[in-house]
Formats: sequence, C-alpha cells, structure tokens
Amino acid sequence: MPTVFIPKETLPGETRVAATPDTVKRLVKAGLSVQVEAAAGAEARMPDASFEQAGASIVASQGEQAAWGGADLVLKVQPPSEAEAGLMKEGALLVSTILPSQNLAAVSTLRERGVTTLALDLLPRISRAQSMDVLSSQATVGGYKAVLLGATHLSKLCPLLMTAAGTVAPAKVVVFGAGVAGLIAIATARRLGCVVEATDVRMAVKEQVESLGARFIDVPGSEDLEDERGYAKEATPEFLERQREEVAKRVAEADLVITTAQVPGRKAPVLISADMVRSMQPGAVIVDMAVESGGNCELSEAGKVVEAEGVTIVGFKNLPATVPFHASELFAKNVHSLVKLFLKEEGALEPDWEDEVLAGCRLTHAGEVHHEPTKEALAGEVTS
Repeated sequence: MPTVFIPKETLPGETRVAATPDTVKRLVKAGLSVQVEAAAGAEARMPDASFEQAGASIVASQGEQAAWGGADLVLKVQPPSEAEAGLMKEGALLVSTILPSQNLAAVSTLRERGVTTLALDLLPRISRAQSMDVLSSQATVGGYKAVLLGATHLSKLCPLLMTAAGTVAPAKVVVFGAGVAGLIAIATARRLGCVVEATDVRMAVKEQVESLGARFIDVPGSEDLEDERGYAKEATPEFLERQREEVAKRVAEADLVITTAQVPGRKAPVLISADMVRSMQPGAVIVDMAVESGGNCELSEAGKVVEAEGVTIVGFKNLPATVPFHASELFAKNVHSLVKLFLKEEGALEPDWEDEVLAGCRLTHAGEVHHEPTKEALAGEVTS
C-alpha cells in the first residue's frame, strides 16, 4: 500500500497545511496509507486528532526524517528545502509549489534523487486544471485579506453613511491588477461600501471589473498585453509610463490602494513611484500584494508596515497564511484534484504523461528536468 506523507511546513510564518481531514479521508478510501507530521495542521485549526479520525497516523516530529524517506508521495504547500528534498527516496512523487527559478538547489537535488516533482505553480492554464489551480485559490484568499488589512489601517470608515451628525463619504479605492486577487479585492471593497476603480494591462478584464460595480481605468495599449494562457505579459516601459500618468490622479485622490500586479517568474513592475506616494492624502493606505516578488510600490518593504509621506504602506508577505483554515481547505482540495489524475485502483500512483495537465506541471522525473526554463537555469549555474 503506497504511503502519503504530509509534513509540517517549516517556512517561518507559514501556517497552512497541504491536506485536511476531509482530503485525508478520501486518500485513505482510495487505498493509500496516510501519515501526517504532528501539529502539521495545528495553526490551521486542524488538530492531530481530526486527522487520526480521518484515518491518518500521526508521525512525531523526531520521526519526520524517516517519514520523508519512506513516503511514496509527499504533499506540501511551500517548496521543499534542499535538505528535505535530499530525504526523499528514489522514484517518490512530490506535489508542491516549487518556484523553480528561486529554488534551483532543491530542484537539482530532486533531480539527482530521481524524484518525480509535480509543481503546482507550473499547472497549465486550461479549463481541466481549474480545480487544481492553487495560485487562483490562494489569490482569492489574499485579495480578500488585503482589503481587510487596508480597512484596518485606514483612519476613515469605508461605506457611505448618512447620520444625524452629517454624511460620511465612502472611501475611494484603487486596485492595480484585475486577476483573481484583484477581482476579489474589488468585490470585497464594494461589499464594504467603497467606491472602487481598477486598472489592468489586459482590456479583456474590463467587463469583469465593471460587473463587480467598479470603474475600469482605460489605458491605451491594454489589449496587447495578454498572452495565450490568459496571463499578463510583461509591460513595456512606455506602457507603464502611460499607465502611471492615467492612474496618478486617481491614486492622489484614493484613500486605499491595493496592488496585485505580477508577472510569473519575473520581478513585479513598479507601478506606484515615490512621487505618487507623496501626492496621496495624509492617512491614505497602500497594500502591496506583490511585495514578495519585488513590490508594485517603490517604497514598500517586504514583511513590514511602513509610513512614508504620511501614507501607510502594508507589505505583509504570504497573505493566504493569515487565513490558514480556509486557505488550507482550498489548497488541499486543489492538491487532491491533481492527485486523483494519477491515483489508480488500489492506491497505485501512476502518472500518465500523455495527460496535458500532468505533463505541463512535471518539473523533474527519472533524473531529468522537464521544464525548459529551469533546465536552462541549472545549466547556466553549472557553466558559470
């Protein structure tokens, strides 16, 4: 009977877990033996007892290395460290986010160990893969939390209020980026009663923005910046300058700005300059959701809340981890949906590489790297 191991995440600040009692129960029913490291779900309010009731066995922390080495399938949230990758046995499967360009040493170890790695962040953007899309599910959580953080740091109320003491005007919100995180941020801000405007490099999202009750800020050239997978392309300096000019006056009047603009695998574009921050009203707030990939605001600092020119800039990393129960629940469902693709009768784990979803997220297999940009990056490290 194949063994699945769910370790406790070790990255500081990471509170999520890659499986829940519900998904564990499904894995056990499918014929797998499931081991969960002690306290793996504690911060997500999923105690060890709930996993045991679902059919898992709990592995004490001192037995964690043996559990890594004995597992046929490991499920994780964050990329494994180089040391964790080195514990896995040859031929084992790993399902996790990897961020290969940032974790080349771990990828190299996974390749050398003969581990088959399915990188959740490399899933193809097709309809069949939507139920497995951890980037979207976690962006949903992050976009929601970003608005709540912004509202918490504001010195104003969000909705229009008509009181005996007078009328309170609604807060003005500007959202940069209308992907999943941006759209959820728009919807959340609207629910709080804010007046919302949004901008994106893709004209295709204009209808979605307006359907949520927000105004779309048109920038000439937006229709040219969406790739064949539906992701935003890297914008040209000329376009970014036009975008800055177009939205600068909205930012100057905004009470809250949420930035979500990112390009997969590259540094986030700087959309809010120091001069734009200076133009904002005292007491305004910026929540920079792209801070981990460089930041959309020139003055944001990763992991910190700073004040500049009277404006509060929130640069918290890993916002989904601040809502660990539902973030874990969504993440685990995504993972289980992917595992079902290669889970055969009696618990056999047999990926079919003719399946475009599995082939698309296959990072390492049989001692080879199958993701060309990562292969090239590793080759560059060897020759440098």
